Amino acid sequence: MPGNASYQQIGEIFARYDSFVIMSHVRPDGDAIGSQLALGFALEAAGNRVRMINDDGLPDNLAFLPGSDRIELPPAEPLDVEVAIALDTATKPRLGEASLHAASKAKVWINIDHHKSNPAYGDVNHIDSSSPATGEILYKLITALNLPLPDASRDAIYVAVSTDTGSFQYPSTTADTYLMAADLIRRGLDVGRINSQTYDSHPYRRVQLTRALLNTLEMTPNGRIAYWELTMATRDELGVKPEDSEGLIDMIRGIQGVTVALFFEELPDGKIRISMRSKDPRVDASEICGQFGGGGHALAAGIRMAGPMAEAKQRVLDAVTRAMPAH
Repeated sequence: MPGNASYQQIGEIFARYDSFVIMSHVRPDGDAIGSQLALGFALEAAGNRVRMINDDGLPDNLAFLPGSDRIELPPAEPLDVEVAIALDTATKPRLGEASLHAASKAKVWINIDHHKSNPAYGDVNHIDSSSPATGEILYKLITALNLPLPDASRDAIYVAVSTDTGSFQYPSTTADTYLMAADLIRRGLDVGRINSQTYDSHPYRRVQLTRALLNTLEMTPNGRIAYWELTMATRDELGVKPEDSEGLIDMIRGIQGVTVALFFEELPDGKIRISMRSKDPRVDASEICGQFGGGGHALAAGIRMAGPMAEAKQRVLDAVTRAMPAH
């Protein structure tokens, strides 16, 4: 099916098949896990059989979500399912080898995402890069198809969209986003409690990590690029988990005068992971990251590239500097 499938076309697949495996990207964030839970419980409430898998499992910081214990590591043997659904995952390999193997018996692949770099790798694709979060696409899909919206789906959608919009602050946030949030509150969402669980309940080691990162903070001489780094040594010393750094880059993105913020991180396999945030639409983070095989959104994107750290840092800083507008 070339181009974007309509909600109705996706709904026909939901009606035609009975068994589904729902996946999201490695190192899952709130939008990835929230999207899986939202669609998973909606399909289950409609009478389907659903498994929800992720190569890295459920991050600790999202364990408060109702039903999140249903997110499982991929089983060793391929699942007996008809439909595989990839959510919030810009490229198929980002699902992870174990998840791809677990889903290998599926007859139909559905790919629903909001990353503009997504090459439409499903049999059926719905990619809306104007949407601030995959969770919002699923809210529109579920409501358009009149699927059930259980409480677990309701809460998951809110967390998916809230975390991917910086608590409804990023420029991608639209009137539709606020109308969706209002509808979820009307449906019984406890907004104070869920925001507190999402943003005010971090482990102490996250604060220790913040301190360690601030000690590495550097700025370019013109003050327009800010960057910090996380080494394996620091990660090991503090016992850092992948989810601990979620959102920390916003601290340096928020520095007055900064256009681009960068987070460099040593991975166990010797690669370097780079998170990039831009505050200027003229500096397209997705395009810069694309030069190194990465991708994402115009204002938020990422890369995984060969090390060592010093070399990766220099190459990326050079690319960002080249992309900066003159004034």
